[in-house]
Amino acid sequence: MGSLIRQMVGVRGSFKWGRLRGYSTAAGHKEVRVTHLEGHSAGIAEIVMCRPRARNSLGKMFVNEFFHSVDSLRHDSGVRVVVVRSAVPGVFCAGADLKERAQMGNSEVSLFVQNLRKLMNEIAALPMPTIAAVDGYALGGGLELALACDLRVAASSAKLGLIETTRGLLPGAGGSQRLPRLVGVGLAKELIFTGRQIEGTQAYQIGLVNDAVLQNEEGNSAYKKALDLAHEILPQAPVAVKMAKLAMNKGIEVDIASGMAIEGMCYGQVIPTKDRLEGMAAFQEKRRPDYKGE
Repeated sequence: MGSLIRQMVGVRGSFKWGRLRGYSTAAGHKEVRVTHLEGHSAGIAEIVMCRPRARNSLGKMFVNEFFHSVDSLRHDSGVRVVVVRSAVPGVFCAGADLKERAQMGNSEVSLFVQNLRKLMNEIAALPMPTIAAVDGYALGGGLELALACDLRVAASSAKLGLIETTRGLLPGAGGSQRLPRLVGVGLAKELIFTGRQIEGTQAYQIGLVNDAVLQNEEGNSAYKKALDLAHEILPQAPVAVKMAKLAMNKGIEVDIASGMAIEGMCYGQVIPTKDRLEGMAAFQEKRRPDYKGE
């Protein structure tokens, strides 16, 4: 059973780091970093984007550091939820680094976009739930990054859009595949064909984000809401949550009968866990369960 689950997950970490060598972090500043929260928030990790001069655009060093951040979390059993957020006011991620892209030849552009697509797949394949906190602009590849997360929370004033057609391109990092699954094919085509930008409130109305909240003076209302959501997930049984994510992610790719079989295999992974026994005991004893992820 376990081998079948591993086959469904696939082999991760296949990105060739050497392709982006030569783009080392300058002066110790990291454009993407991982932080682990403590205290009552222990178990929540954050992937923090901080490339202010380029509005968190997807440059080579940025993408390289994002790969490393995701890789560091994949097998961290102490992490139960991951929040992806920006440390740059007013922007989540502005999409492609067009200045950097203009210096690339056609073959280099193609390779870089392939690596970008791999990054989005790596984010989507993280075993624990991921939440994107969109407090500003999420355009092009920036929105594709948010779409790779399981859940999205946006400030009502945030601007979201797959704007690639306005630049002579099309979404190349999974947006054309993930957006239709959220909002429907017709609406996804309309948004991609027009390159339209919409605000967080409308994004919530069409199902693109899970929630839209009024922006606050600090400019971090989506981040705060994402933390609230993470705290709702935090006390639940980690193995059960991970298996539920796997069952949904893999089940949606196949017919209902195959999806039910996948669900059954994932369920089988939960039955022998100590957490399942703890959940039953806590219910009988009318107390809050203390899940260990075992």
